[in-house]
Amino acid sequence: MIKTDVLIIGAGPTGLFCAHQLGLIGLKCEIVDNLDKAGGQCIELYPDKPIYDIPAVPECTGEELTNNLLKQIKPFDVKFHLNERVETVRKENNNWYVKTNNNNEFTVSSIIIAGGVGSFEPRKFPLKDIEKFENKSLFYSVKDKSIFKDKTISIFGGGDSALDWAIELSQSSKINLIHRRDGFSGAQASVDKVKELEKDGKLNLFTKYQINSIQGENNINSVSIKHDEGEIKEIKTDYVLGFFGLIMQLGPILDWGLNLNKKTIEVDTEKFETNQPGIFAIGDICNYPGKLKLILSGFHEGALAARGCFKYARPDEKLRFEFTTTSKAAQERLGVKK
Repeated sequence: MIKTDVLIIGAGPTGLFCAHQLGLIGLKCEIVDNLDKAGGQCIELYPDKPIYDIPAVPECTGEELTNNLLKQIKPFDVKFHLNERVETVRKENNNWYVKTNNNNEFTVSSIIIAGGVGSFEPRKFPLKDIEKFENKSLFYSVKDKSIFKDKTISIFGGGDSALDWAIELSQSSKINLIHRRDGFSGAQASVDKVKELEKDGKLNLFTKYQINSIQGENNINSVSIKHDEGEIKEIKTDYVLGFFGLIMQLGPILDWGLNLNKKTIEVDTEKFETNQPGIFAIGDICNYPGKLKLILSGFHEGALAARGCFKYARPDEKLRFEFTTTSKAAQERLGVKK
C-alpha cells in the first residue's frame, strides 16, 4: 500500500504544475497516467508544435513545456506511475483507497483528477489485420520524426495534425497526403502551404481518396487508395501515418459518483472540488461557468485545488498564504540556496 497526501490522475501540464503547488505547501503526491510518458496531449499529439499562450513564454513546443514543468517539480521527488489507469476509487474511513490496473494500491487524503478529457486513443484505419503494422511502419502519432528521414510517407487525414506533419516532414521526406474530401478542416494557412508544396513538387496531394488496402509482410511496402468515383491507385510507401482525431473515453471515472456534464466533471470555483469531498478536478476535464480550455486556466485551477487538499491532509493545521519570494519554508522545499 502506497501512502501519500494526494494522488494526481493525469501527468499533463495541469497535473505537473499542480504537483509543484502541492510541493510548495509541504504536501506529498504521486502521479498516475495511462500514457507511457509525462506531458499528456502536449507530448502525445504535438511535441514539436509551437504553443503561443503560456504566460511569459512567447513560444515553446509541447515537449519544451513538459520538460520545463518536470524540471520545476524535481525538488519534490514526485513518483510517477506511467502506463497505468486508475480502476477503483472508494472511501475508507477518512481516506480514499485507489487501485490501478497494475494492482498498485494507494491510500490518500485527496485525489486530483487532471486527466485532460479522459483516456484517449486514436481513431484507426478500418482495415482487417492492420494491427501487425502498428508501431513499426504505421503510426497514429509522431514520437521520433528522425525515423522518417529520406523515406516515403503516406499521410491520411485533413485536420491540423495531418497538415502540420505533411509540411514538417516534407523537408526531409517524400510525402503523399491523402484526404477523403477536397476541403480540409485544418488552419487555412496550413492548407495554403500544402498546396504551395504540391505546386513546387515537394508533396503529392490526393483528395477524394480513402485507403483501400495495405500491402506488405512485416513492414508496409505500398498502399492502395480508392477515389470516390471508383478509381484505385497503388502508391509505394515506407510508412503510413493516420490522423483521424481521438476517441475520448472517461472509463472508470463514470463509476466514481461524480457529477458529470457531457463528459466533464462539475466543480466549484473556490477550490475546484467535485461533489465528492476530497476529490478535485482540474484542466480540460472540469466544468464550471466561464470555463476556458487553456493551459493557463489549468495552472490556476491546480494552484487552488492544491490548497483545497491541505485541510484533508493536515486537518489540525492552518495553511498560511505566502509568496515564494519571501517564504523561507517554500524556498527550503525548492532547495533554494542563500
